[in-house]
Amino acid sequence: MDILTRTAAKLANGRIEEPRALNRIARVTVVVPCYNYGRYLRQCVESVTLNQPGVDVEVIIVDDRSTDDSAYVARSIQDADKRVHLIAHKQNKGHIATYNDGLEAATGEFVLLLSADDLVTPGALTRAAEFLAAEPSVGLVYGNAIHFHGELPESRIAGGSWIVWPGVDWLRIRCRSGFNTITSPEAVMRTAVLREIGNYRADLPHAGDFEMWLRTSAVSDIGFLAGVDQAYYRHHATNMNKQDFGSGTALGQLIDLKQRWQSFEAVFSGVGSGLEEGPQLLELARSTIARQVLERINYAHAKGWRDFPTTEFEALAREIHHSPASTRAGKVLAKRRHDGTGRLPAHALWPAWAVRWRLEEWCRRWRRGQIGV
Repeated sequence: MDILTRTAAKLANGRIEEPRALNRIARVTVVVPCYNYGRYLRQCVESVTLNQPGVDVEVIIVDDRSTDDSAYVARSIQDADKRVHLIAHKQNKGHIATYNDGLEAATGEFVLLLSADDLVTPGALTRAAEFLAAEPSVGLVYGNAIHFHGELPESRIAGGSWIVWPGVDWLRIRCRSGFNTITSPEAVMRTAVLREIGNYRADLPHAGDFEMWLRTSAVSDIGFLAGVDQAYYRHHATNMNKQDFGSGTALGQLIDLKQRWQSFEAVFSGVGSGLEEGPQLLELARSTIARQVLERINYAHAKGWRDFPTTEFEALAREIHHSPASTRAGKVLAKRRHDGTGRLPAHALWPAWAVRWRLEEWCRRWRRGQIGV
């Protein structure tokens, strides 16, 4: 770990440790929800049953009444490997119920939810189990996920360091950032913590993962595997985020912002309600998400996007914040409206705002990749 990364971690109250090898066999359950991903399923399962030394792997495939050959592929994998079990839904239940059915059947000390179109890197389960076994206060361990399409790129699987984040500090950083830093296939949980906080919420179909990580940080510490790659996240035409939640569109942004805010509300009215600084953290999250909503509107004005759903975004800002117009982003929006909607040169505020936004985005991506927050 270089000096800059080490300094950034320590300044944010992260505790840096060197990896320690397992001194026992750890049982890890991998739940593989599958809906019409038969073409990816075998490669996904092989990524967890091969090249994961020192762990006893249990694989639970949950097929949500797929209309392709997923169930056939799953049965053939089950027949060839006694570590693999299939739960086949008789009717389509949706992804949240599919996740929960698999998680409830898990018998491992640690558990990973791995979509059938994703994979883990060689040794990923071993590295996560080493971390969780050595640090009993940690309820969730994650690392870097490689985003790819087509052939698998090379991954970093040697070396690395551990960073342990006190749960409330990790949660505070999330409230200040507002963003989810965990894709999902790179996250391994302690099953006892999962049982304590409960399964995925059906009312948060888009942000279920985010809310789960927030909930976990309210009751346990969080671990980050720095300097190694833990998973592969596959991009393709039928990704659920694209098909069901409009990822990359204005509607998708609206859904994302709304459900991220609802995730914070759910956590601080639930398992996080007893946190000493819970009320202050909720207000921090409120300000963060409201600002991000208004910044989307500002960006649309600066770009001259006249078909942007401004009314819906403003309604969300008012739902979150009691007085969004009084915020800095709200005042910038008021000035833009006074000046009129147009292309970038029409707005004197745009260059400074754009530079700040790009710098913040660069810093956020650097922190996510280097120290996990």
